[in-house]
Amino acid sequence: MTSPEEGARQRDAADPGHRDLFHIPPAEGGDYAETAYLAGNSLGLQPRQTTVELARDLDAWATLGVEGHLDADRPWLPYHELLRDPAARLVGALPSETVVMNSLTVNLHLLMVSFYRPRGERTHILVEDTTFPSDSYAVRSQARFHGLDPDTAVIRTADVRKTIQEYGDRIALVLLGGVDYLTGELRDIAGITAAGQAAGAVVGWDMAHAVGNVPLRLHEWNVDFAAWCSYKYLNGGPGAVAGAFVHERHTGGDLPRFEGWWSTEPATRFEMAPVARPPDTADAWQLSNPPILAMSPVRTSLEIFDTVGMAALRERSVRLTGYLHGLLDALPLTVVTPRDPERRGSQLSLRVADAAGLTKVLRHRYGVIADAREPDVVRLAPVPLYSTYHDCWRAADALAREVDG
Repeated sequence: MTSPEEGARQRDAADPGHRDLFHIPPAEGGDYAETAYLAGNSLGLQPRQTTVELARDLDAWATLGVEGHLDADRPWLPYHELLRDPAARLVGALPSETVVMNSLTVNLHLLMVSFYRPRGERTHILVEDTTFPSDSYAVRSQARFHGLDPDTAVIRTADVRKTIQEYGDRIALVLLGGVDYLTGELRDIAGITAAGQAAGAVVGWDMAHAVGNVPLRLHEWNVDFAAWCSYKYLNGGPGAVAGAFVHERHTGGDLPRFEGWWSTEPATRFEMAPVARPPDTADAWQLSNPPILAMSPVRTSLEIFDTVGMAALRERSVRLTGYLHGLLDALPLTVVTPRDPERRGSQLSLRVADAAGLTKVLRHRYGVIADAREPDVVRLAPVPLYSTYHDCWRAADALAREVDG
């Protein structure tokens, strides 16, 4: 009779991912050399090709100095354009609607400069009740910047659609996470966008936990704007350069924006003119020249997504996450993530008494890396690029030993 562990290995043989493309951290405890890494929703693993490609960009700096802006194999002046098309494909956008720049919260602030324009009674910002703290800080500070009381201007809700119906004529901006960072729930992005816009609000999305996790069609869904980070499912490295989307109906118009050197047309940038000439694309929201050495790992990772394809990754994600959910069903634990695969990404969240304590035990005793969100949620993310069925089995087996023991 096949053991559960052998069954997991057989699944891996039949349904392999792309683990060989990544560095897998060594395990600190347990019976296996490699970590069962289930924290890619917090920080993705490093692709093996990252150091190779980054070395090429470093060599250009070493051998060319300032001339690398134009003469490097990958010239620095237009370097961000190398990331534009693959990022656009990943989020379902036109290249002209997409730009890779800054960090997530910086991009949200720059976009809210354009899209949060409180007027008259329409002053409120609607967020989910479990909104990520940085997003909460950002919207509250935006309200305060406009002379409003954030305690009343920012509405937190567990029922987005009902709140849109109730407060519709007073909502200026709806800003939600595409995938809830805490529960792993995949929201109805298209439906909520349509509902918010029908009520007269602008609708933006934080796609930090959605990009590289679930298929996105931001242009088709008519999203006004979105931003995301690149260090979770995109494996761009700690604090990696983020991305932004602005629907084409908003580009080239007269929306207020902050501007800097990279906000102007590349062809006239070195004329050193005192007035910017912004392009009719999302590039107009850029400020500074891009950080080449930070963009290099993101470019490498985007090439992996282009090669493997988001559709194939989503299919494997559904299989992996479904397998793990089945294992967890046998344990006396509460999974707060929706069971329906259409309503979740590559994450299952567990309600436990001591989340931080349990993740430490998993890491040091079993070599399983998950992450905790205070006070009582443990998140497990079987990432389809590099996670295995055996990783899932190890996590469930470790949890069974701790819960039963």
